[in-house]
Amino acid sequence: MDVLYTIFISIAILLFICATPILVLVVRIYAGKSIRNPKYAPVEGTVFHQLLYFNRVYDYQTELAKKTPTFRFLAPEQSETYTTDSRNIEHILKTNFSKYSKGKRNQEVIMDLFGEGIFAVDGEKWKQQRKLASFEFSARVLRDFSCKVFRKGATKLVSKVFELSLANQVFDMQELLMRCSLESIFKVGFGVDLNCLDGSSGDDNEFIKAFDDSNALSYWRYVDPFWKLKRYFNIGSEFLLKKNIKFIQEFVDELIRTRRKQLEMRQDSMDKEDILSRFLVESKKDPEKMTDRYLRDIILNFMLAGKDSTANTLSWFFYVLCKNPLIQIKIVEEIREVVGNNMKDNGSVDDFVASITEEVLEKMHYLHATLTETLRLYPAVPVDDRCADADDVLPDGFHIKKGDGVYYMSYAMGRMPYVWGDDAEDFRPERWLKDGIFQPESPFKFIAFHVRVCCNL
Repeated sequence: MDVLYTIFISIAILLFICATPILVLVVRIYAGKSIRNPKYAPVEGTVFHQLLYFNRVYDYQTELAKKTPTFRFLAPEQSETYTTDSRNIEHILKTNFSKYSKGKRNQEVIMDLFGEGIFAVDGEKWKQQRKLASFEFSARVLRDFSCKVFRKGATKLVSKVFELSLANQVFDMQELLMRCSLESIFKVGFGVDLNCLDGSSGDDNEFIKAFDDSNALSYWRYVDPFWKLKRYFNIGSEFLLKKNIKFIQEFVDELIRTRRKQLEMRQDSMDKEDILSRFLVESKKDPEKMTDRYLRDIILNFMLAGKDSTANTLSWFFYVLCKNPLIQIKIVEEIREVVGNNMKDNGSVDDFVASITEEVLEKMHYLHATLTETLRLYPAVPVDDRCADADDVLPDGFHIKKGDGVYYMSYAMGRMPYVWGDDAEDFRPERWLKDGIFQPESPFKFIAFHVRVCCNL
């Protein structure tokens, strides 16, 4: 009996020790969240419920949004409010923009990789980077250089696909698009060729893998409750993330040092076309603030923004074209009509790409509508968020507490009948056309670009 009693006591103590953290977590999740208060959005579960739907989490959020446009998930420290109400989106991204920030939690998650880049900072640093980026990206020399790079990238991509097709090989279109977009963005960002489509090797290939893996591992932190513990002990996913980030930083720092030396040696003759070169020139005005580390963070952020958004959107674009052959035909007919004699069946890819000027693209209204419809249903960033820096009331009447997150769901919003009509889930480019001319929608209804350009600087 003494032995059984000892075993029983031991098991009881063990269960208590194991159960205590769970009980503490449950209390932290549900305490003080005004669950039954109608002033706050209805609760649909905890943030951990989303793990049950991890492989289809955006469709799960869409199902909830069809029942109620604004709802909550509970987290240990705060409530997370999700919305598809365009009034709420305008409120947090424009009207009351100054009262919302990225939030401490978001910054903790992404700052190891993105440092003090535009995705990770708020306030004056965000304004300074956005102002600088707006000025630089509007510069004609950078626009011309970008067009030249993307034309070359498009030519290489088409040639690669043609080569694989002739060889009757199966290939991953998304992988090709990812490599093509990274190669182009890297060239625009740093003025350096990665040669991703040519089968890069060595440091180039390692950089590509490290960059993609680091991005995935960083965002895994959002659903990993133990990531801080793993980072402290430098184990598991955090060990891999730290290793990848170290390689990325050293790789980019070397590029910056090399480019800085080139600019100093050939200051008058060297074309300052790429983003890094232009930012290096700008950094001379404030060398204490715009250090090499700061420049690295800025450009890595722009690389992420350009690479993934472009590749993912084009992947979905080709996906919907495969499912809608009639739309394919309409696009080809429009291109033939607009390009005219420059589009010949026996013409070279280079000649055709050269004929696609800005003026020509502006006439392709159906192509524009198809790409926009792709972004409506398959936005590059399906969900984004802000954190309330003060108590607030959204236009739909629901209250927000200081520290709460407010998520606007562009993926779900594109499927809402109360936003786009009963055919919201249908892929229909014609919804963007009036008398054959492309017609934009309100940026708070079509939020694929997340309308942050609307805030006052």
